[in-house]
Amino acid sequence: MPPGRVYSQLMTFPTLLRRAVVSLTAALIVLTAANAAPNDLPDIGTPADAVFTKQDEFQIGTMIVRQLRDSGVILDDPEIGEYIQGIGARLAAHAQEGETKFTFLVLKDNTIQAFALPGGFVVVHSGLILATTGESELAGVLSHEISHVTQRHLARGIQNAGRGSLIATAGMLAAILLGAISGNANVGMAGVIGAQNAAVQHQLNFSRENEIEADRVGISVMAAAGYDPNAMATFFSTLSRRMGSAGINAKILEFLQTHPVTSARVAEARSRALTYPVVRPVDTVGYQLTREKLRVLALPIESDPHDAYADATSRGTVVSEYRLYGRALALVQGKSPAEAVPILQDLVTRHPDTVEYHSALGQALLAAGDIPGSRSELAQSMELFPRSIPITVRYAETLMRADDARLAHAVLLDLFNAVPPSHDQVRLIALAASAAGEAAEASYYMAEYDVMSGDLPLAIQNLRQALAVPNITPVQRSRFKARIDELKEYLPPRMQAAVERGEPLPPQTPDDTRR
Repeated sequence: MPPGRVYSQLMTFPTLLRRAVVSLTAALIVLTAANAAPNDLPDIGTPADAVFTKQDEFQIGTMIVRQLRDSGVILDDPEIGEYIQGIGARLAAHAQEGETKFTFLVLKDNTIQAFALPGGFVVVHSGLILATTGESELAGVLSHEISHVTQRHLARGIQNAGRGSLIATAGMLAAILLGAISGNANVGMAGVIGAQNAAVQHQLNFSRENEIEADRVGISVMAAAGYDPNAMATFFSTLSRRMGSAGINAKILEFLQTHPVTSARVAEARSRALTYPVVRPVDTVGYQLTREKLRVLALPIESDPHDAYADATSRGTVVSEYRLYGRALALVQGKSPAEAVPILQDLVTRHPDTVEYHSALGQALLAAGDIPGSRSELAQSMELFPRSIPITVRYAETLMRADDARLAHAVLLDLFNAVPPSHDQVRLIALAASAAGEAAEASYYMAEYDVMSGDLPLAIQNLRQALAVPNITPVQRSRFKARIDELKEYLPPRMQAAVERGEPLPPQTPDDTRR
């Protein structure tokens, strides 16, 4: 479960240092942009930093994702995460890029947008998923972003503009992203770059050639994966209509990379799609249920689930099953879980092979106070779907409520030995271990949580607490010490010395360097 050395290296920058570098980088951009000729780009690097390696790209991407996660905009939901990673992996398998491990994330934002980060990170807004009218349209967007990564467009763009240090580059990109997501120039780091936003955007925008190349490669990828290649052009048309209409989607945010939609681009995409065999794909159940869950999560807090799903409430009307699923989720969210239970029980009976129905039923029973019923349902689901992330996580949550933390720890450990956990899932297994009386393991998991949060000193402190637990096994002692030795390599020299002497770690300062 511990992250590798490359991943650990990214976590050496504390929050204050990251923010300081972002501020300095932004100030530099303001000065260079102000003094540049109209057609010049700001210089944010030196000739010595001419090439980005793929390891560099991974470092930049991981640092930005960490800052997005710190801002609370990443949706860490087991069911939604399982779906988006599944469709993304299916597409990436046809991208002719074996060296990049892709990670797909959903942002809690109702705007229509998606973007790729260096290192294989593809992020899609919840609003974009809801704006699609079919799974092939979503596949087209993801394929386009995957192609930006495989063609290394962002790295090439930064290289052409002049490459700064990894942390400066990541800080600048994160500032743009967070500013765009917040929509408020006074929020967080966005305020630092407000004055020169246009100049930075121009620097980071993909060229028309890059966009066309991503379309071309993306259409090939989605066609190879079995999706309708015409759907990319169809969604472009959707974007064009949305940008020309009034309402919440009148302005589509364009940050990091833009997706300018023109009639020529739509026509070119349609023409290229004609070179592939006709495909008439059927939307998967996962796509329909994911969209419905996102729709429920976007409901205003004060909304009445009966009003929101009036079509799924009226007697004598034919209602699609995914709308019934949405109604059940809305009832649980609206604190009427007992009403949701029979709806989900009926769906489970009719579709026992659908993970989402089992997972939702277990949650509804738990929310209704029927802990034994939730435990029984999810235990049976564990047999039907072994090592399913949504089922295992929901089962562990129920076991915790049932005061069976030991079993919760065991089932989570079995899952995470096979599947890398998310940030929130590491915290869940730490809580389970703590409640089970496994103090040393709980401290170890919290150390991993700290590593993923970017706080190495706190991670080492938690590992020291794990070592101090009485009666730990020799294997545990060796594991904890080895992890401390691994992490200390990415600390500044004076902090490394403190670790070696067993002293409290001094506070990290912005002028700390590794060597």
